[in-house]
Amino acid sequence: MITGHGLTMTETDSMTGLDKIQNALIIKSIGGLYTSESPDGLITECRARGVFRNRNISPVVGDYVTIENGIISGINPRKNSIIRPPLANLDQILFVVSTCKPTPNFLLLDKFIAISVYKNITPLIVISKADIGEIKPILDIYSNTDIKILIADYSDKSSVDRIRELLTGKISAFAGNSGAGKSTLLNAVDSSLNLKTGEISEKLGRGKHTTRHAELYKLREGGYIADTPGFSTFETNKYDVIRKEELAGCFTEFLKYTDDCQFRDCSHTREKGCRVIEAVNQGIISRSRHESYCVMYDEAKKLKEWELK
Repeated sequence: MITGHGLTMTETDSMTGLDKIQNALIIKSIGGLYTSESPDGLITECRARGVFRNRNISPVVGDYVTIENGIISGINPRKNSIIRPPLANLDQILFVVSTCKPTPNFLLLDKFIAISVYKNITPLIVISKADIGEIKPILDIYSNTDIKILIADYSDKSSVDRIRELLTGKISAFAGNSGAGKSTLLNAVDSSLNLKTGEISEKLGRGKHTTRHAELYKLREGGYIADTPGFSTFETNKYDVIRKEELAGCFTEFLKYTDDCQFRDCSHTREKGCRVIEAVNQGIISRSRHESYCVMYDEAKKLKEWELK
């Protein structure tokens, strides 16, 4: 079924310009059925050609594809992708961090930020629930990084406007612990989305998952956003694996110091003469960020070669 601009057609119908669509964007995927949108706004429901399965390749939301007669016949090269949820060609990930209920897990957040940098996806931090908790602990950790930090204050229209401006014309994902307020923020950015919001479970200290599949939502002012499932400490490695030698480059505030360490093979974890550690001791680099780095470095050292492929 192909719909758009008031048109409704079956695959057997013929109309100039609808038999082949170049570079349509996949905006939804459920059970092998894909929904795509062409640059002129034409919406197409289609399936993927069987040859992709033979090559162990699957189109994902965010892919730019070629569609012929209701079948995806080609997938353009991706600039990046993440595994869970399966998304491709992201420009940025907005990490929604609540001041409380649930309390922030900074180690987990730093892991996801590092993976975002590793995949050349711009990370941003949006602080939620500033009206019922302290934002200072979050600012103290990340204000010395180059990560843009925004505060979602629903009593201040301009704070939501700033977030909306950053989303215009880009493909963005929202991520964060369940219950941090992702869906609430998305609804504030564009009320027409009308996404479900989950109630906080006081017993578990986290929200119930309300996002069931990968989907891009088109913003009225341009751009697409994806609301992703909440983080889980059991799912971090599903995003990607970073070698220990590459990890420091994913903590971008380290970069101005790493070349000045006393030893060329410095791990920046405990060596004497490490300029990164000196910057931590001087309060230039957040101690919390460095502690996250050390945990991740020790984890990376234990990885087997087959896990890095």
